[in-house]
Amino acid sequence: MSEKLNDVKNTEDLEAFNQAASELKIEFKNFDLWYGEKYVLKNISFGIRKNIVTAIMGPSGCGKSSLLRSINRINDLVPTCRTQGQVLMDEVDIYNKSNDVFELRKRVGMVFQKPNPFPKSIYENVAYGPRIHGVNSKNNLSEIVEKSLIEAALWEEVKDRLNESAFSLSGGQQQRLCIARALAVEPEVILLDEPCSALDPIATTKIETLMRQLKEKYTVILVTHNLQQAARVSDMTAFMYIGELIEYDNTRDIFKNPRKQLTENYITGKFG
Repeated sequence: MSEKLNDVKNTEDLEAFNQAASELKIEFKNFDLWYGEKYVLKNISFGIRKNIVTAIMGPSGCGKSSLLRSINRINDLVPTCRTQGQVLMDEVDIYNKSNDVFELRKRVGMVFQKPNPFPKSIYENVAYGPRIHGVNSKNNLSEIVEKSLIEAALWEEVKDRLNESAFSLSGGQQQRLCIARALAVEPEVILLDEPCSALDPIATTKIETLMRQLKEKYTVILVTHNLQQAARVSDMTAFMYIGELIEYDNTRDIFKNPRKQLTENYITGKFG
């Protein structure tokens, strides 16, 4: 949690603290991560609330993406990766040995920096996940595909070309297709790792609008190096530097009244 929530001064503060705690979807508790001997995440502790957009920002190499990938345990695929501490989802430690990683990745969808559609049709890209999870009915799959494409604000653009290759789409459309693919398995959390870095301004605007819409149903966590984007779309912002969480607060206060000098220096462009 943020330092402000840790500093409970009166009854109203206590009520606010308890309410915020009850709304947590993800919570890091003294979490560390190494790749071999490289100490990448250092004693990370904070909570991510449900149904908001949380931005994680910081300079390149600060650990943003490693933090994001800890939430769906994609870092497990790196042979030298090891972790310590806890990451809780709905108060259950996802790193507990009894946790089903396959089920976790169904609950936590991810969209990467560059659009990465499968070499399949638009329809089959979205239907792929549900098929893996046992949905075989053509009618059910068609309903899921349509619903997911609508949620990803892409349906009207592709509804008459579902059998075309996903590679026939523009870069921005491909990224929204990847979002639809993530939504198709009905996740609870959407991880976005710099999803607009390869897109033009018009496509970026569409993705940002989509992020704000998605938080009505999903918990959205965005890694971005774009300060303006974090300010535009997020409700809460975490600032990281060299593997440490420097500051975490509501986005307005982070940008207008940062508590840490390092945060202010980053926001004002003194380094980055």
